[in-house]
Amino acid sequence: MSFPLTVPASFAEAKQGDRRWWVLAIVVAAQFIFGVDAFIVNVAIPSMRADLNATTGEIQGVIVLYQIAFATLIITGGRLGDIRGPKPIFLLGLIGFTLASAWCGLARSGGELVTARAVQGAAAALMIPQVLATIHRLFRDDERGRAFGIFGFTLGFGAAVGFGLGGWLVALDVAALGWRTIFFVNVPIGLALMGATLWLMPPMAGKPGTKLDMAGATVLLVALLCLIGPLLLGADLGWESWLFAVMASGLVLLALIWPLERRIERRRGLPLVHLDLLHDASFVTGLLAVLFFTFANISFYLVLTLYMQLGLKFTALQSGSTVLPLAVAFAVVSRIAGPRAQHRGTAALLQGCGIQIAGLGILGFTVALAGNLAPSALALLLVVFGIGQAMVMAPLYGVVLSKVPPAHAGSGGGVVSTVQQIGNAFGVAVVGALYYAVAAADSARVAFVASIALLAVAVAVTAGLIGRLGRKLV
Repeated sequence: MSFPLTVPASFAEAKQGDRRWWVLAIVVAAQFIFGVDAFIVNVAIPSMRADLNATTGEIQGVIVLYQIAFATLIITGGRLGDIRGPKPIFLLGLIGFTLASAWCGLARSGGELVTARAVQGAAAALMIPQVLATIHRLFRDDERGRAFGIFGFTLGFGAAVGFGLGGWLVALDVAALGWRTIFFVNVPIGLALMGATLWLMPPMAGKPGTKLDMAGATVLLVALLCLIGPLLLGADLGWESWLFAVMASGLVLLALIWPLERRIERRRGLPLVHLDLLHDASFVTGLLAVLFFTFANISFYLVLTLYMQLGLKFTALQSGSTVLPLAVAFAVVSRIAGPRAQHRGTAALLQGCGIQIAGLGILGFTVALAGNLAPSALALLLVVFGIGQAMVMAPLYGVVLSKVPPAHAGSGGGVVSTVQQIGNAFGVAVVGALYYAVAAADSARVAFVASIALLAVAVAVTAGLIGRLGRKLV
């Protein structure tokens, strides 16, 4: 395939040429480094804590505040992309993410690292919604299946690589930088993507003269902080009763978003959330499927890491290497998952859910019977789950976003990504609490098996919702 050497003069020209695939490479590369950074810190936590003399709360904040900052601001970031166009907002987020990565690597205390990670998550909230919006605007019909296949590859592969890369970088100790290399590695990648964005990404129409719905953005920010914050911090705070009151207030504020946004619509303004989307039963069903699917996503990698490092006593390097076959399997399958789902519909997603459940069953059954496993044996068991996950992840996002109007692609992508983060947070809170409770009462092995069983239930619920979604789309 040949590529033109000149930059597209317009968005329309970009849509007609092969340049779109270069633009896709840029935005999914940004998605990839975001995904890696969400996971890469897990295996480096012991090194960070020792080097910075950080408290337990500070170390937890390194992971949690990154997710909270991202989740609470992503819908606002998506709507800014609708108003200003995806390119400038994507570039602003990419610059902020790269600078914050450098700050993380230079941090001299636990508190400073927590602050830098929060800034990194906030910058990602500007950058990441433009990924889905750009795919939604640039690609149509069969090509969209290929594009979402590539996007899905970056989602799962980034998570798996995050674990592996973190372990390898800590073990290699490049230039005696230790854990700091896991953040510094983002800087040259970010600089390269900035140059590519300026050169290759075409301008896409926004909504000149339209102002951001600041009232909606503020209420949504507070609501999501109240809802997601306790989910991520609850276990460490002992699930005190006031945490549930905070979560209840978050739900009340979310309910208030509806009349607030309706009022803005009546005044012919641009609401933060395109409310017509929430009238679409298939879109809402798709959001619920995303919620339960992501419930079983990050939480799977969380309990896997806990079991490998605390139960099986794997080193950081062993833990990273164990996940590598899963990452390779995910990469291979995700390349064909999007086009396959484009032709076979939701039946392809249901097959993926079935394979995920089978993979979890094989993994749980083997661990229950065999007890301690060698890294190579555990690595092979993880492959089946990775294949099933790849068959569902990208096509699910594509199906959910299929009915979103291009003019609201940023807002729609932001809503989907917010539900994804709520699912992640809910999964980490519930599955993590289950693992620790069972491990304290029995053993790490039993805790891992119990967690795997709960994850299988979540995937089964996802399959039920996907089946219902398929009937609505007929």
